[in-house]
Amino acid sequence: MTKSTPNPIDIHVGSRVRLRRTLIGMSQEKLGNALGLTFQQVQKYERGTNRIGSSRLFQLSRILDVSVSFFFDDMELEIIRKTDGMAEVNKQALQVDKLFRRETLELVRAYYQITDAVVRKKIFEMVKAIGNSEIGSNDKS
Repeated sequence: MTKSTPNPIDIHVGSRVRLRRTLIGMSQEKLGNALGLTFQQVQKYERGTNRIGSSRLFQLSRILDVSVSFFFDDMELEIIRKTDGMAEVNKQALQVDKLFRRETLELVRAYYQITDAVVRKKIFEMVKAIGNSEIGSNDKS
Protein backbone atom coordinates (compact mmCIF):
# COMPACT_ATOMS: atom_id res chain seq x y z
CA MET A 1 0.00 0.00 0.00
CA THR A 2 1.51 3.29 -1.05
CA LYS A 3 1.33 6.32 1.18
CA SER A 4 -1.03 8.12 -1.23
CA THR A 5 -3.51 5.23 -1.41
CA PRO A 6 -6.00 5.19 1.48
CA ASN A 7 -6.30 1.93 3.38
CA PRO A 8 -9.55 0.10 2.46
CA ILE A 9 -10.46 -0.14 6.15
CA ASP A 10 -10.08 3.63 6.55
CA ILE A 11 -12.30 4.11 3.49
CA HIS A 12 -14.93 1.77 4.96
CA VAL A 13 -14.87 3.43 8.39
CA GLY A 14 -15.14 6.85 6.76
CA SER A 15 -18.10 5.73 4.67
CA ARG A 16 -19.83 4.51 7.83
CA VAL A 17 -19.23 7.93 9.44
CA ARG A 18 -20.81 9.56 6.37
CA LEU A 19 -23.72 7.07 6.40
CA ARG A 20 -24.59 7.74 10.03
CA ARG A 21 -24.08 11.49 9.78
CA THR A 22 -26.37 11.62 6.75
CA LEU A 23 -29.01 9.37 8.33
CA ILE A 24 -29.35 11.68 11.31
CA GLY A 25 -29.32 14.78 9.10
CA MET A 26 -26.10 16.26 10.44
CA SER A 27 -23.92 18.43 8.21
CA GLN A 28 -20.16 17.99 7.93
CA GLU A 29 -19.80 21.44 9.44
CA LYS A 30 -21.89 20.55 12.50
CA LEU A 31 -19.96 17.31 13.01
CA GLY A 32 -16.70 19.20 12.60
CA ASN A 33 -17.76 21.73 15.23
CA ALA A 34 -18.65 18.93 17.65
CA LEU A 35 -15.21 17.40 17.07
CA GLY A 36 -13.35 20.72 17.14
CA LEU A 37 -12.39 20.30 13.47
CA THR A 38 -13.14 21.96 10.14
CA PHE A 39 -15.63 20.41 7.75
CA GLN A 40 -12.70 19.77 5.39
CA GLN A 41 -11.12 17.52 8.01
CA VAL A 42 -14.43 15.66 8.35
CA GLN A 43 -14.44 15.23 4.54
CA LYS A 44 -10.97 13.67 4.73
CA TYR A 45 -12.16 11.25 7.42
CA GLU A 46 -15.20 10.31 5.35
CA ARG A 47 -13.09 9.64 2.24
CA GLY A 48 -10.56 7.62 4.22
CA THR A 49 -7.80 10.06 3.29
CA ASN A 50 -7.13 10.73 6.99
CA ARG A 51 -7.09 7.77 9.36
CA ILE A 52 -9.38 8.07 12.39
CA GLY A 53 -7.57 7.34 15.66
CA SER A 54 -9.17 5.30 18.43
CA SER A 55 -9.97 8.28 20.69
CA ARG A 56 -11.52 10.17 17.76
CA LEU A 57 -13.51 7.06 16.77
CA PHE A 58 -14.84 6.85 20.32
CA GLN A 59 -15.73 10.55 20.20
CA LEU A 60 -17.51 10.02 16.85
CA SER A 61 -19.49 7.12 18.30
CA ARG A 62 -20.73 9.34 21.12
CA ILE A 63 -21.65 12.26 18.84
CA LEU A 64 -23.35 10.04 16.24
CA ASP A 65 -24.99 7.87 18.93
CA VAL A 66 -23.71 4.50 17.71
CA SER A 67 -21.36 1.87 19.09
CA VAL A 68 -17.74 1.90 17.93
CA SER A 69 -18.37 -1.44 16.22
CA PHE A 70 -20.91 0.29 13.94
CA PHE A 71 -18.01 1.76 11.97
CA PHE A 72 -16.76 -1.73 11.11
CA ASP A 73 -20.15 -3.33 10.37
CA ASP A 74 -20.80 -4.66 6.87
CA MET A 75 -17.13 -4.60 5.90
CA GLU A 76 -16.57 -6.61 2.74
CA LEU A 77 -14.99 -10.02 3.28
CA GLU A 78 -12.35 -9.21 0.67
CA ILE A 79 -11.07 -6.32 2.80
CA ILE A 80 -11.05 -8.50 5.90
CA ARG A 81 -9.23 -11.36 4.19
CA LYS A 82 -6.50 -9.07 2.82
CA THR A 83 -5.84 -7.51 6.22
CA ASP A 84 -3.12 -9.12 8.32
CA GLY A 85 -4.13 -10.17 11.79
CA MET A 86 -7.87 -10.30 11.27
CA ALA A 87 -9.65 -13.55 12.12
CA GLU A 88 -11.29 -15.67 9.48
CA VAL A 89 -14.88 -14.70 8.86
CA ASN A 90 -17.40 -17.42 8.08
CA LYS A 91 -20.39 -15.28 7.13
CA GLN A 92 -21.42 -14.13 3.66
CA ALA A 93 -20.56 -10.58 2.64
CA LEU A 94 -23.61 -8.37 2.37
CA GLN A 95 -24.06 -6.13 -0.60
CA VAL A 96 -24.33 -2.67 0.94
CA ASP A 97 -23.99 -0.42 -2.11
CA LYS A 98 -27.72 0.38 -2.10
CA LEU A 99 -27.47 1.55 1.51
CA PHE A 100 -25.10 4.34 0.52
CA ARG A 101 -27.25 5.86 -2.22
CA ARG A 102 -28.51 9.34 -1.43
CA GLU A 103 -32.02 8.22 -2.37
CA THR A 104 -31.93 5.50 0.31
CA LEU A 105 -30.59 7.85 2.97
CA GLU A 106 -33.19 10.50 2.17
CA LEU A 107 -35.97 7.90 2.24
CA VAL A 108 -34.90 6.62 5.66
CA ARG A 109 -34.55 10.13 7.04
CA ALA A 110 -38.00 11.13 5.74
CA TYR A 111 -39.51 7.92 7.11
CA TYR A 112 -38.23 8.62 10.62
CA GLN A 113 -39.51 12.19 10.46
CA ILE A 114 -43.05 10.80 10.43
CA THR A 115 -44.06 11.26 14.07
CA ASP A 116 -47.28 9.24 13.97
CA ALA A 117 -46.25 5.61 14.57
CA VAL A 118 -49.45 4.25 13.01
CA VAL A 119 -48.93 6.22 9.79
CA ARG A 120 -45.26 5.23 9.72
CA LYS A 121 -46.19 1.53 10.10
CA LYS A 122 -48.80 1.78 7.30
CA ILE A 123 -46.27 3.38 4.96
CA PHE A 124 -43.75 0.67 5.84
CA GLU A 125 -46.31 -2.06 5.06
CA MET A 126 -47.29 -0.33 1.80
CA VAL A 127 -43.68 -0.07 0.60
CA LYS A 128 -43.08 -3.71 1.54
CA ALA A 129 -46.20 -4.80 -0.39
CA ILE A 130 -45.17 -2.81 -3.47
CA GLY A 131 -41.66 -4.27 -3.29
CA ASN A 132 -43.04 -7.80 -2.99
CA SER A 133 -45.41 -7.26 -5.93
CA GLU A 134 -42.47 -6.01 -8.03
CA ILE A 135 -40.51 -9.16 -7.20
CA GLY A 136 -43.47 -11.31 -8.19
CA SER A 137 -43.98 -9.48 -11.49
CA ASN A 138 -40.28 -9.83 -12.33
CA ASP A 139 -40.44 -13.59 -11.74
CA LYS A 140 -43.27 -13.99 -14.28
CA SER A 141 -41.34 -12.34 -17.11
